[in-house]
Amino acid sequence: MHFVQAKGILSSANGMNIYRGCMHGCIYCDSRSKCYQINHAFEDIEVKENALELLEKALKSKRNKVLVATGAMSDPYIPLEEKLRMTRRALQIIEKYGHGACILTKSDRVLQDIDILQRINNKTKCVVQMTLTTYDDELCKKLEPNVCVTSQRVKALIKLHEAKIPTIVWLDPILPFINDAYENIQGLVRYCAKAKVYGIICFGMGLTLREGNREYFYQQLDKLFPMMKARYEKTFGLRYEAYSLQNDKLMRSFHQLCHAYGIISDINELFSYLRTMETKPANVQLSLFD
Repeated sequence: MHFVQAKGILSSANGMNIYRGCMHGCIYCDSRSKCYQINHAFEDIEVKENALELLEKALKSKRNKVLVATGAMSDPYIPLEEKLRMTRRALQIIEKYGHGACILTKSDRVLQDIDILQRINNKTKCVVQMTLTTYDDELCKKLEPNVCVTSQRVKALIKLHEAKIPTIVWLDPILPFINDAYENIQGLVRYCAKAKVYGIICFGMGLTLREGNREYFYQQLDKLFPMMKARYEKTFGLRYEAYSLQNDKLMRSFHQLCHAYGIISDINELFSYLRTMETKPANVQLSLFD
């Protein structure tokens, strides 16, 4: 961990990253890509020590209420948050000035702030997004070794729903030859139905591989799945997008399952919901499995 003085904290779209780098150790992490210019060891977390002062100044001066989003680049609930609680204090500032919050994480540590999230949602709008990739917890431990397994994340989603906080799941990435199976997609969508999520975002059954994250990913494949690296290199070469050979079939199944369970899967509709302060309820469909 090391501290830096940041020049700003909110992007033009009101995105916020208090931390840079991550401790979760996910083997596929796109944030390792060199294009993001993280010029330090990825696990040596960069902490913007003046982030809270910058955030308060920025939110105090806004005329209209905005939805502050965090987690797109670095998970706000890495283990370091247990000690620093900077995400929690940022949420307190967001609540203080009457703005909304939109969080993306794959950690059930989000529950430690459920009290603030609930208050924000009661006043304006709060959405928690959770990344799910792997139905099988044992496989999840290999792919995402330093964060809670999928079943624990689903329990967190259920508790958030019980607190009337809307949730969205990112089903991403799906790794070719590893978890690109119908049973995995079916299990994950059923989990989402159980947790009564608002919707599921899925761009396709695959992952991105850029300079920086490709090398790390292949190193992990060598450790965890012998001969898998050669299979990737033969199939995808140096392509940026590595889609499952079953992508079209799996995407059809994904949308059919979502429709059957009454879960929104239209990306445009979900992003529209995430980008505005509008708090309309989900268009709930009747599930064929009720």
